[in-house]
Amino acid sequence: MMKGCFRIAGVMAVALALATGAQAQQATTTAGGAGTIKALENAMTPGEGQKKLDFLVGTFDVKVRTWVDPSKPPYESMATSVATWVLGGRYVQQMLAGHINGEPWSGIGYAGYDNVAKKYVSTYMDSGSTGMEWFTGTVSPDGKLAKLTATIPDDSTGKPVKVEMRLNVATNGDHVTEMWQADKSGKMVKVMDLQYTRRKP
Repeated sequence: MMKGCFRIAGVMAVALALATGAQAQQATTTAGGAGTIKALENAMTPGEGQKKLDFLVGTFDVKVRTWVDPSKPPYESMATSVATWVLGGRYVQQMLAGHINGEPWSGIGYAGYDNVAKKYVSTYMDSGSTGMEWFTGTVSPDGKLAKLTATIPDDSTGKPVKVEMRLNVATNGDHVTEMWQADKSGKMVKVMDLQYTRRKP
């Protein structure tokens, strides 16, 4: 019975999607004609913006450094990153796993380019938090530098704090991701960096 319910639910979902798609197509044809349809196609079709993220794809050894106290040496650990294109080349999915102080941790991130907003977008979550980080920003024309910003609640105070993700990409696809966070005075301080080294086939 349970399998039958799932099957019926699946058929209903497909039927609803088809009906909604037909209604949307009819509405756009009536409202804006070919121009509206073209705009929708541009919004959903991967292009040059997405191609600049190709350096993220692959398997990497990652050296992680974390600064709990800026005046002291960072904690160091190793991790592995496996990243692939998903949803038809629209987003890069990154799976990250490693150990910190002997304890396992893992994270999931997604990166993409919003064709409509003309901005790069990224979200990240891991086993060390219950919050999700949402970044927006830009990539340099040559694709070698990127800077994305977000506002997150501070772990200790709950108040919003600015954070930055800065990327520097080498020719072979190796890259460094730096995480910066505003201190109490508003000055940006580096709190973490991740050095990605691509594994050879």
